[in-house]
Amino acid sequence: MAILSDDISINTMVGHGSLISGNLKIDGFVRIDGNIDGNLETTGKIIIGDDAKIRGNVTANSVISGGIVEGDVVAPDFVQLFSSAIVRGDVISKKITAEQNSIIDGYCISIKDDEKFEKMKNQWIDKRSIADKNIFGKKNNG
Repeated sequence: MAILSDDISINTMVGHGSLISGNLKIDGFVRIDGNIDGNLETTGKIIIGDDAKIRGNVTANSVISGGIVEGDVVAPDFVQLFSSAIVRGDVISKKITAEQNSIIDGYCISIKDDEKFEKMKNQWIDKRSIADKNIFGKKNNG
């Protein structure tokens, strides 16, 4: 049986000036200093640099951001937003810290209890799924 430890080595890095178009699903610790047009999902942590911009949802164990996310941020362990951070979407985590001048343009759900957190996260996911569809089953564009 493997022993789990907090690995601090970065598995994937998107450098300054880079642009990736499409959804990314990555295993491990990720650092973003460039731009991503698509959703970003990892099994580990994400650091979003001050000059980074993500146009999509971000899902990770934890997120530390100084950049811009135009989408929802879901990180059960914690979300930390520096003063330069902007999130134009909802933030869902057990622990959220936001420095002065950071911006969240959306809902925040922060519940420490594991069971209550999972219940609220699932309710939020269900609500988002319904809101993203109109009566004909097509995605809304705005």
